[in-house]
Amino acid sequence: MSKYIFILLIALVFEAVGVVFLSKGLKEIGEVSRISVSEVAAIVVRGAKNPSVLMGVLFEAIFFGALLYLLSQHDVSLIWPLTSLGFVVTAIAARFFLNEQVSWVRWCGVLLIVAGAGLVTWSEKMKDRKPVEPGSTASEQVAG
Repeated sequence: MSKYIFILLIALVFEAVGVVFLSKGLKEIGEVSRISVSEVAAIVVRGAKNPSVLMGVLFEAIFFGALLYLLSQHDVSLIWPLTSLGFVVTAIAARFFLNEQVSWVRWCGVLLIVAGAGLVTWSEKMKDRKPVEPGSTASEQVAG
């Protein structure tokens, strides 16, 4: 299990850095001034030529490949909730690489996400425990 958690954590770093690159690149290429086919096409071309956008897409693709591997190995009800830890890594990356101000309320939300991911992980460990047999105590079951 720890191998998969390690792969997930590495993948989440790629995802967070990818989001930071995408945000930076999208700010560099600017906004669509009006909705028209030619304006949207121009913004797509600028995005396709922007190094930050391209790096972001690459990092997101690496994350997606790792996610596909993890989903093929474990229950989606375990892996998908753990991807929420990406919010933690992304908040940290945004704070340090994009110099975003992250309020204490937002950090509290991040801590709640960590608590939720911890519960999901704990539920996986509880799933593997043997049920307590009738007539025995829980301490006897653990010892034996």
